[in-house]
Amino acid sequence: MPLKIITLNVNGIRSAWRKGLADFLAREQADLVCLQETRVQHPQLTEEMRAPHLCQSFFHHATKPGYSGVAIYTRRAPDRVVEGLGWPDFDAEGRWLQVDYGKLSVVSLYLPSGSSSEARQQIKFGVMERLTPHLKQMLADGREWIICGDINIAHRNIDIKNWRGNQKNSGFLPEERAWLDVLFGDIGWVDAFRVVNQEAEQYTWWSNRGQAWARNVGWRIDYQIVSPGLRDTVLGARIHKDERFSDHAPLIMEYAIDLP
Repeated sequence: MPLKIITLNVNGIRSAWRKGLADFLAREQADLVCLQETRVQHPQLTEEMRAPHLCQSFFHHATKPGYSGVAIYTRRAPDRVVEGLGWPDFDAEGRWLQVDYGKLSVVSLYLPSGSSSEARQQIKFGVMERLTPHLKQMLADGREWIICGDINIAHRNIDIKNWRGNQKNSGFLPEERAWLDVLFGDIGWVDAFRVVNQEAEQYTWWSNRGQAWARNVGWRIDYQIVSPGLRDTVLGARIHKDERFSDHAPLIMEYAIDLP
């Protein structure tokens, strides 16, 4: 059986639950589900939220209530769980959660957005700068990786509807796109979705303003990024748009991988 992994920015897990996320997860029966922007503290989770139709769940909350946070649901108990990267400012926002299975690691990552202010954009740039050597080292450590999450950057013109009008906006700045060029180029990481789908207008996020969803004025900012050794294991990808659980859509991918 293929390994099925879902990634989704829920923009508040309690809100997504009220919109039917639990039923969706029950139908999909994914092996792993990576969530971002859970915006919850552990006492606020219901029993079903802690393990919906899956055997185990892990949450890395932000220190600030109602903000950020990542989670992973899994059917198979991992060998190890890693919360954060050891960077106090980054980890306080609950942005990195990792589960290990043998030599395979799956990560739920929520890269900061810079859209709210110039100060937050500079924080985003700082995180990108610190991540670069870390991502290089990850590929040198002998493990295979699947990084799932909201990267808050659309890479190429085909990944955003209004590319001409957004070149000065956070999420499509030249510096951000160049960072992904390096990530998918010189460093060697693989945009798994583009291994199997090269079509335009494959969006995962739509603004809540200006009828963006109805007009399909979207951005592809949610990714599954794999180490080069997993490129040939990518079997398929789909963006689930039949229901809306948040302003993002679930990205569902399958791999020819057996968990150890």
